[in-house]
Amino acid sequence: LYAVYDLGGGTFDLSLLRLTQGVFEVVATGGDSALGGDDYDHALADWALAEAKLGAETAQDKRAVLVAARAAKEALSSAAEVRLRATLRAGALDVAVTRERFDAITKPLTERTLAVVRKVLRDAKVAKDEVQGVVMVGGSTRMPQVREAVAAHFGREPLTNLNPDEVVALGAAIQANQLAGNSPGGELLLLLDVTPLSLGLETMGGLVERIIPRNSTIPIAKAQDFTTFKDGQTAMAVHVVQGERDQVEHCRSLARFELRGIPPLVAGAARIRVSFQVDADGLLSVSAREQGSGVEAAVTVKPSYGLADEQIARMLQEGFTTAEGDMRERALREARVE
Repeated sequence: LYAVYDLGGGTFDLSLLRLTQGVFEVVATGGDSALGGDDYDHALADWALAEAKLGAETAQDKRAVLVAARAAKEALSSAAEVRLRATLRAGALDVAVTRERFDAITKPLTERTLAVVRKVLRDAKVAKDEVQGVVMVGGSTRMPQVREAVAAHFGREPLTNLNPDEVVALGAAIQANQLAGNSPGGELLLLLDVTPLSLGLETMGGLVERIIPRNSTIPIAKAQDFTTFKDGQTAMAVHVVQGERDQVEHCRSLARFELRGIPPLVAGAARIRVSFQVDADGLLSVSAREQGSGVEAAVTVKPSYGLADEQIARMLQEGFTTAEGDMRERALREARVE
């Protein structure tokens, strides 16, 4: 098992991968779309202004302080102490910053990355001592306190032998070379990705029935049987949704289609099998088939289309923070349906 710790300028991502005979399987992923090297700059800039008892009154002042803070941050990766200097409307900003002080100022930010690490390991049901190596990605992982925190958490030094600014491009080049049909050294590499968000459909009461849970390895296929709600019902609307919430209005709508021609039976007698299939390219196919008559309808959709990393992280975060309230609301709606 290997962890990929990716701290860039504006976002943080962690992926857990299992490597077996050239097959890279993504076991779990997670992240924080509002955490990155820029936040370290802001924290240092705010501290420097407070230390000098100065204010950044204009946009130019704020920019000047941030530029100075970034330069100081980068210098502290190799120096024990630097001076943070900027010219502001209210006067000259000139304060000394030690690496220990910078570490203390930004410790809450580093701790936020470790909270994501713990959550991803929990999702994957993996203990931290099972992780054989941690690959550091992104320029912000050059900060000594980040590397030290990761080493302390996993009990081993992270892998820093690759340029953190170039490692993503390097991986993309290797993957592109594979897709082009080349196998350097005769070794075939295969990357098995996961679904970042759960996929399911709407049921009575505006509730979501999850068919494919998040972090499922793709390609994957799953099916579940449903039935009619009313006597004589001859059609069923299928609403495909994506997300971690229990209420359909809080999830992302992917597609809608109708299954018509269901035999008019008493409620609960018809058996409709709904199948979800996600291929290796992340394309989702959903089909509904009435088992008795054989009538069928289907739709194909790309769940990741138009979905940014920030939206995925926000949807996951909402799922965690509202879990207790969602459970109560689900129980209430299920009782109403009954």
